[in-house]
Amino acid sequence: MGFLQVLLIAVGLAADAFAVSVAEGVALRKATTGHTLRVSAHFGGFQAAMPVVGWLAGRSLLPMIGALDHWVAFGLLVLIGGKMLADSLLGFETGEPRGPSRGARLVALSVATSVDALAVGVSLAMLRVSIWQPAVVIGIVTGLLCAVGVQTGDRIGSRLGRWAEACGGFILCVIGLRIVWAHLTA
Repeated sequence: MGFLQVLLIAVGLAADAFAVSVAEGVALRKATTGHTLRVSAHFGGFQAAMPVVGWLAGRSLLPMIGALDHWVAFGLLVLIGGKMLADSLLGFETGEPRGPSRGARLVALSVATSVDALAVGVSLAMLRVSIWQPAVVIGIVTGLLCAVGVQTGDRIGSRLGRWAEACGGFILCVIGLRIVWAHLTA
């Protein structure tokens, strides 16, 4: 598999993580370097690790992964996006900055946006392609795009306030719905 093919796969896999990073940047009151690094490292790390896990699992887990991956991603994205949407529209503010770039929320978003990378790893195993170069490229591309996404979201959020957060939550829900729709109509 050529580098250009790997790069195109990486960009395709990073698209959802980029969109979620923009939404996370919106949710922050002020995105610091630490927020940006945490989000980009987490998303990039999960996007790099999931193809390796899929590759190692090979064909044995394909039926189970294919049956559940879209539902897991859908549930996590709609749950988190719905909460963001409700918080912004109903004005549930605690007065303290939220930390969407930490803890269980960040892990849930990282898993939700990298489940498709697991399937890519399984596909590469079936093609007998070495996983190491693609995994590194996928991780780096995702990390870089997510860093840009957090900073873009921060700039949008600071100008549009809670409406930008509502849009971010809506986008997460739409991404979740798109994932399910693609699997149900395939």
